[in-house]
Amino acid sequence: MDFDFSDDQQALRDAVAKWVEKSYDFERRQATVKAGGFDRGIYNELAELGLTGIYVDEDHGGMGMGPVEAMVVMEELGRGIVTEPLTQAFITSAVIHAYGGDDVKSAWLPKIASGEALVVLAHQERKARYKLDVCEATAAKSGDGYTVTGLKNIVPAGDQADAFVVPAQLGGKLSLFLVARSASGVSTRGYLTQDEARAADVKLDNAPATLITTDGLTALTHAVDIGIACLCAEGVGAMEQTLKLTTEYMNQRKQFGVTISTFQALRHRVADMKMQLELARSMSYYGTLKLNAPEAERRQALSRAKVQLGQSMRFVGQQSVQLHGGIGVTDEYAGSHYFKKLTQMEMTYGDTLHHLGEVSERMTETAGVFA
Repeated sequence: MDFDFSDDQQALRDAVAKWVEKSYDFERRQATVKAGGFDRGIYNELAELGLTGIYVDEDHGGMGMGPVEAMVVMEELGRGIVTEPLTQAFITSAVIHAYGGDDVKSAWLPKIASGEALVVLAHQERKARYKLDVCEATAAKSGDGYTVTGLKNIVPAGDQADAFVVPAQLGGKLSLFLVARSASGVSTRGYLTQDEARAADVKLDNAPATLITTDGLTALTHAVDIGIACLCAEGVGAMEQTLKLTTEYMNQRKQFGVTISTFQALRHRVADMKMQLELARSMSYYGTLKLNAPEAERRQALSRAKVQLGQSMRFVGQQSVQLHGGIGVTDEYAGSHYFKKLTQMEMTYGDTLHHLGEVSERMTETAGVFA
């Protein structure tokens, strides 16, 4: 099987890598964090590179690309631990394209592709515990449209987004709706998350909404699987940069008159970090390549990928801190911010134990079929 990237994919990677290197250094990231964890100007720069339109078809002003291109982009953004939620553009444009009607597509896809509108997925609720079919938000018919009532938590850039893709119960069935942040009945409370990005709690009180699909659970699981694949790629990039920072530090730090990189025990720990990185990279590729598979196969693959990424991100982050010593957790040093990012990513879209349970449950179901 050929795992080489095409010339176009490599050119895309190079363009994003150059932007991260030239336009998104650690100092700029820290300035963004101090300003609230989100900078619309930076998001617009990503849009100018065409990245917000990767999942949008060409008829609606996008690039008409797919999962592999998104993976390439997210790896490079992970190296810079970019706080702007580009993954959300991939998720919401893919959902609207696959499940929305022509009116919703024509109204929102060109805006997402151009960066004019930041549309994010608002699906998490406190009682759900990563279960996508648990949803207390409700929707009701109202004239020619709908209204949605509920509370969604940890919505990426929720107080800065232009609209939300919201799951809600409609007649006892989970459906997906699009709600503009400017609509009546919408209120937000923003805050910084552990990884220093921005999120918000979004309260909807009979907020006017546009129906995307009544097959909400199918669409939502697809959306979250895209999010997991992007997160896995981003984690690979963040781990790669973490490993680079660690080895550079070890080649400079001296103990007993020699650099600590000469100590065999520490070299073995770095080798273990590299092994975990490569395991994660393989599973990230696997998950991405399964995004267009049938739902059951796709869900199993993405849970497997998330388990490996969770284990690898925890190991690489913790080993990096230990090999650095005290400097590894100081706010002034970039390495501590990669550790924060890796820690939060393990918990996003379901933690390691959750996905381990999902893998086990599906294997049990499969075994029952052939019993």
